[in-house]
Amino acid sequence: MNRNLRFLCTVLFALLLIKPAAAADTTYDLVVYGGTSAGVAAAVQARRMGKTAIIIEPGKHLGGLTTGGLGATDIGNKAAIGGISREFYQRIKQHYASPASWKYETATNYRSGRSSEQAQEDAMWTFEPSVAEHLFDEMCSEAGIVVVRRERLDLSRGVEKANGRITSIRMESGKTFSGRMFIDATYEGDLMAKAGVSYAVGREANSQYGETLNGVQTKNATHHQFATRVDPYVKKGDRASGLLPGVHAGSPGEEGSGDHRVQAYNFRMCLTDVKENQTPFTKPAGYDERDYELLLRNFEAGELRSPWNPILMPNRKTDVNNNYGFSTDYIGHSYDWPDADYATRDKIFREHLQYQQGLIWTLISNPRVPAKIRDEVSRWGPCKDEFADFAGWPHQLYVREARRMISDYVMTQHNCQGRAVVEDAVGLAAYTMDSHNVQRYVDGSGQIRNEGDVQVGGFSPYPISYRSIVPKESECQNLFVPVCLAATHIAYGSIRMEPVFMVLGQSSATAAAIAIDDGVSVQRVDDRRLRQRLLADNQVLEWTGPRRVAGIDAKSLKGLVIDDDAAEKRGDWSSSTSVAGFVGAVYLHDNNQNKGQVTARYKFALQEPGVYDVRIIYTANPNRATNVPINIEHADGRSRVTLNERTAPDIDKTAHSIGEFKFGREAVIVISNEDTDGYVVIDAVQLVPRIPGP
Repeated sequence: MNRNLRFLCTVLFALLLIKPAAAADTTYDLVVYGGTSAGVAAAVQARRMGKTAIIIEPGKHLGGLTTGGLGATDIGNKAAIGGISREFYQRIKQHYASPASWKYETATNYRSGRSSEQAQEDAMWTFEPSVAEHLFDEMCSEAGIVVVRRERLDLSRGVEKANGRITSIRMESGKTFSGRMFIDATYEGDLMAKAGVSYAVGREANSQYGETLNGVQTKNATHHQFATRVDPYVKKGDRASGLLPGVHAGSPGEEGSGDHRVQAYNFRMCLTDVKENQTPFTKPAGYDERDYELLLRNFEAGELRSPWNPILMPNRKTDVNNNYGFSTDYIGHSYDWPDADYATRDKIFREHLQYQQGLIWTLISNPRVPAKIRDEVSRWGPCKDEFADFAGWPHQLYVREARRMISDYVMTQHNCQGRAVVEDAVGLAAYTMDSHNVQRYVDGSGQIRNEGDVQVGGFSPYPISYRSIVPKESECQNLFVPVCLAATHIAYGSIRMEPVFMVLGQSSATAAAIAIDDGVSVQRVDDRRLRQRLLADNQVLEWTGPRRVAGIDAKSLKGLVIDDDAAEKRGDWSSSTSVAGFVGAVYLHDNNQNKGQVTARYKFALQEPGVYDVRIIYTANPNRATNVPINIEHADGRSRVTLNERTAPDIDKTAHSIGEFKFGREAVIVISNEDTDGYVVIDAVQLVPRIPGP
């Protein structure tokens, strides 16, 4: 029996077993609101445990971002992914194992940055959106899941509760769905919010959970920046003329302070360079070149790179993401999405679409764009065989974060970096702490800057707490939240990967089935039973592979220490953990590029003026520069020294002294890559007070 016939038989068999989708008298064991990848995994698991399940999807398509253009699966360490999530990616590989799946190229010709590693695995992590959607539909049909589409929660009176439990949810159409257990698998957390569950939007202050990478982040925002000296004013040099579109008029905020801002959204474009499968780019209605003036000035200031990141998918298609200073991220226009009503979200969606379509039109048509970039972007176009009901553009906006639940346990930066380890794991996360930029502002020198980008990794896969996917018992006793789970902004940036959402969806459904069988609230599910079943279903709950070397705790060092995350940085610094002996989570390097444009400024506020030994902490390697310039601003003026980073540090194998200097109330040490002959590494700077002699 061929694959298509087998699929048709499966669908027909499932239809014989399923009641009509909107049967008013039906109470489901599990009601899943949101047909994202997490929602599908949850419903499949419920059926495998003998429970009835329904998926209510507000839109037309299942799969969320996985079927909405995000074909370049991010996870970090894919060995951390098991269960139904891994099964899905194994199905992807099985699909592309058939020569019939390759229409515009052969499997052997397919090349991407990820294809070589996939050849050695049991799963495949790059795919076309239509393939992913077909597989999700197939999984639901095989499992006998009721799927209801185009039904949105009534945001005014959509949740009925009794005795601390949701009894039913009501749609805008008036249809109601009753259940014993509920899962909010949406990216926005609408069901969670309307059920009276506490949540956060925006960035927490670093002080709230003792973090360092949360809140306003001007110092860490070194990636995806503009070329130097891009004028932000309508008339260059004229403040009175006003700021160009998209630029925040005020201060970015105090470093590390909390705010309402949400990281930028975009569409992950699936494009092709196969002309017969292309839909041409067109100028969108309402196009205004002024919206892209910053992009054009960035090119004129010296930016020579195409402002996007096209990752190759099978059949000569792409998953295109944001890249560099002005790109597909619509910075500053996502703030209202999480709590918005549907009309407002529709408006935001259309604005993002118009912005991104206008960006591409500018890149292919404006003579101020370098010809090389115009030619490169013009090779591509939306696919005729993807998103056919939306003219080749994705139906899913990349909502990178929206609401985040506040429960009895909130995942934080400390969990990501291994300083806090939970014992009630329901899955692992493994990706870098990753936040896209959240705002665009003018710095003190009059230069345009992006703020909010943080990319800090270098840690091993870590466990996610069960308590972070269930609300407080006082708020709701039969709800799971695997997507808008309890995590701070920066921790969510690591957890928010589609494979992890599927893992957490499966774990949620497993716990829901146990709660039904035992007649308990979701907060009182037996930990041992849950863990046993998760392991039996091939979930990965602890990391047994190689562990990344933990960084040195700055508090264990003498004197005053400033790590690289607290330095004021300019230019593109990349993080690494390849060479041991660094302070904190990572060290940074300049990629041996952009010489003279990359700096790090360490500023100490001293309570005790005096003479201090200035020590540079770095990791040595043969590829390092021998002539790293270091400028010291001290009480007697300024001094300049050079450091050979190929030579190992001589103080406790960690630091090297560059001399003793007298300081008043302030000490400033600036490290740059000007005229250097290799990779420049920065980590921490240490000031040790000189002990007076007898």
